[in-house]
Amino acid sequence: MVEQGQTSLAGQRLGAPETLGISTLEPGHKPPAMPPGRLVPIRVLLLDDSEEIFDISHRASGRVLFETVCLHLNLIEGDYFGLEFQSHHRKMVWLDLLKPIRKQITRPKHTVLRFVVKFFPPDHSLLLEELTRYLFALQVRQDLASGRLTCSDASASLLVSHIIQSEIGDFEETQCRQHLLNTNYIPDQMALMDKIMEFHHKHIGQTPAESDYRLLEVASRLEMYGIRLHPAKDREGTKLSLAVAHGGVLVFQGHNRINNFNWSKIRKLSFKRRRFLIKLRADPSNVNQDTLEFLMASRDCCKMFWKVCVEYHAFFRLFEEPRPKPKPVLFLVTFICVNLSVGEIHTSHIRTINIKGICLRPVLMIFICACLSFSEVTCALVNGHAEDCRGATPSPLISPMLNDTGAIRTDDEEDNRRKNCPTDNAYCIAKELLCTERTYLKDLELITVSFQGVLDKEDCVPEALKTLLSSTYEPLHSHHTHFLQELEERLSLWEGPCSTEVKGEMQRIGDLLLKSAQELKVILCVCLQMISECVFALERACVASRRLECVCREFELQKVCYIPLNVFLLSPLHRLLHYRQILDRLCKHYPPTHTDYSDCRAALDDVCELEAALRPGLEQIENYQKLLELQKDLIGVEHLAVAGRQLIRLGCLSKLSGKGLQQRMFFLFNDVLLYSTRGITSANQFTVHRQLPLHGMTIRESEDEWGVPHSFTLMVQQQSLVVAACSESEMEKWMEDLKMAVDMAEECNGLTADLLSTLFNNSSPTKSSGASEVVESEDDLCGSRTSLPRNGNNSGNTLNRGNTTAHVCWHRNTSVSMLDFSIAIENKLSGNLLRKFKNSNGWQKLWVVFTNFTLFFYKTHEDEYPLASLPLLGYSVTHAGESENIHKDHVFKLHFKSHIYYFRTESEYFFERWMTVIRSATVSASRTRYLNRTEPD
Repeated sequence: MVEQGQTSLAGQRLGAPETLGISTLEPGHKPPAMPPGRLVPIRVLLLDDSEEIFDISHRASGRVLFETVCLHLNLIEGDYFGLEFQSHHRKMVWLDLLKPIRKQITRPKHTVLRFVVKFFPPDHSLLLEELTRYLFALQVRQDLASGRLTCSDASASLLVSHIIQSEIGDFEETQCRQHLLNTNYIPDQMALMDKIMEFHHKHIGQTPAESDYRLLEVASRLEMYGIRLHPAKDREGTKLSLAVAHGGVLVFQGHNRINNFNWSKIRKLSFKRRRFLIKLRADPSNVNQDTLEFLMASRDCCKMFWKVCVEYHAFFRLFEEPRPKPKPVLFLVTFICVNLSVGEIHTSHIRTINIKGICLRPVLMIFICACLSFSEVTCALVNGHAEDCRGATPSPLISPMLNDTGAIRTDDEEDNRRKNCPTDNAYCIAKELLCTERTYLKDLELITVSFQGVLDKEDCVPEALKTLLSSTYEPLHSHHTHFLQELEERLSLWEGPCSTEVKGEMQRIGDLLLKSAQELKVILCVCLQMISECVFALERACVASRRLECVCREFELQKVCYIPLNVFLLSPLHRLLHYRQILDRLCKHYPPTHTDYSDCRAALDDVCELEAALRPGLEQIENYQKLLELQKDLIGVEHLAVAGRQLIRLGCLSKLSGKGLQQRMFFLFNDVLLYSTRGITSANQFTVHRQLPLHGMTIRESEDEWGVPHSFTLMVQQQSLVVAACSESEMEKWMEDLKMAVDMAEECNGLTADLLSTLFNNSSPTKSSGASEVVESEDDLCGSRTSLPRNGNNSGNTLNRGNTTAHVCWHRNTSVSMLDFSIAIENKLSGNLLRKFKNSNGWQKLWVVFTNFTLFFYKTHEDEYPLASLPLLGYSVTHAGESENIHKDHVFKLHFKSHIYYFRTESEYFFERWMTVIRSATVSASRTRYLNRTEPD
């Protein structure tokens, strides 16, 4: 039996004298007043697994019991904790601090309450008291043992090593091994025993309090830290789990987080019967639904999760962090207005009052609990930035660390953040791997979740195609999900203020890459051919089914599909090239004696072996994918994507005619040259006017002949075509590729068939005996705008993408070659950049993905689709000059005509990387320069 004024074993562990009672509490604070009435013994299981019995009045509220337990523990920062018990429905529920205990627990003598951590702050350093950190460490220990806190083997071993350092002290091999044999801290502990002992050996001299701090330092960076999963299903019946954390509401599939709804994005949380509803704030760029619906097991489960969300929001969004010594201070109080007719809770700022001598959070938490007791058919919280019918402004009490990551930072804030990050090149390379892996996993999810979800709803999709897609991409998605989790854990430990022994073990990624490469060898040996077959099979199915073709085109128009669908299908092949680059840079950076070098070298050998296996087919499937993309862009072309045909260059040239120079879009293949204009159609396609066979074609410069700068003449079958490029370099690239294509045409053995549809052939001009200029009739131009044959044309009412490479070349008056596409495959990059417009003052932090010659901008890396994009063809990239008043390091400038953008990177390494990949898109490669170039480090 525990009487008020006694301390627990937890207090003794930290050296608190038993007789001091409440000596560390704020002067003037007294034990909770016990209401009159019969005393009832209530059992409470503490975090150190000891059980205490408290005599509480049967009329007492939950708060009396909770404060009595905190007093017994001599605990000041009690706001982070709570009491939970098993209800008569066999569900664990939180004890309501406002309601009488007898109305919540029907059989108190037969009920055991558990004193546990309820609110997990984002930063363990916010815990000010040593006792609080000790109790949090005990909670982490319980979550590890139960399997609730999942993590990689390396992180689990490190966590256990800190626990046993706290338990048994400095490392002694026999004692440590025997302790691990007798005490089980994690599932499958035997397999990790050597790793745990290796870590434990590095903690010599570390006190129990220091071990607790290091334990929380590692645990707080894990994705499942403090997470309690609540089973649910989405509208399609997919099994998911919901959770709530300091930043908002999370969605998990298994133990993998698949979505995150920040408080600032949520307008209202509500439930109705078994349905839990998340209403998002209005976003003009969001074409999807603004209310998300999840189905839970019962109304009680729904209500319980809703209450936890409300409490988390109140704890982390509406108040300041807990302070051990409240002082007289002026607070801006957020009052809660309850609309009992619908059960909604709205936050609004009424007035400023002076509060003296009381702790703000417990008082407002009581008020929140009072509001929660009024729950009728529909209960909702308007959260995020406080919403009110009078249009109130957001609360100034919101912690800066919880503000939306997309907000504009001040320069000082950003500079301070960067100073805390490592600057070593190995860390930067590892961070590049992490950032690009996040993008790659999102791309895989587009196939395994979004696209396959669309196909599953359609009867026109062959079962063989569905099976092929799932068997090819789901194993890859599973592998890279686990790999990304390990990367995030490793980088979070690398970035944090870890001890010296932790830094030596965790500041490397070669071991993770070697393990991943070995697993990928098994997966990709089966999937390499299947990936190419997926592209071929999907095209065959679209040819056979007009409905499936429309479904695929409609999917490509969605914002999540930000590049052509076939590029997503080929992304596993591209990713292997990126791993080779990452490992090559690491091996060049490390000396051979470095601990990470041998793993990186072995992983590089494995990746190069895989790359050698895929190289022969990669160029072929890439060329086929580009032909399919062009087929959709062109009107009036049949059978473009056939075996043997190769794309060489596409882009703009000006055709000389009697009306002067007219812009045309040219498509050069190894057997034929097509030229077109952008027709006035609703389908965003190019109308092809003529095809010129390359067999027997001659090319000569003709600037002096016609007086047109950068012009040259094409002669074929007694016809001539005079064209002009926009610059001398463009002319040289076109002439070089044309001459090479003519040579290739001699080896095509009759590949060229008439690509143009019958309508175009019937209107072709007659040939004269002498050389004549190729002309276009007005009938051709008018008729082509309405003719929509099957191949490469509009199907039904489905539109085509208006941001393909061909469209960008048309608008920027430039060209790209197949070599440029090959270079672009290897020059993909993702990460955070700070963006500034020419005449703006602040820098905006954005998540940026560079691929397909384009920058795609997101608010955070967790966003489902880009907010905007910037095609870089035609842009120039340079250093920001001193005359431009940009007084910051690592700034580059993008410039096209009057459009100017400035971007800041976080380090010299990323400045060079971004400059390298962007230059690959802004400067088209000539074949000669490409063959002679050297690989950058």
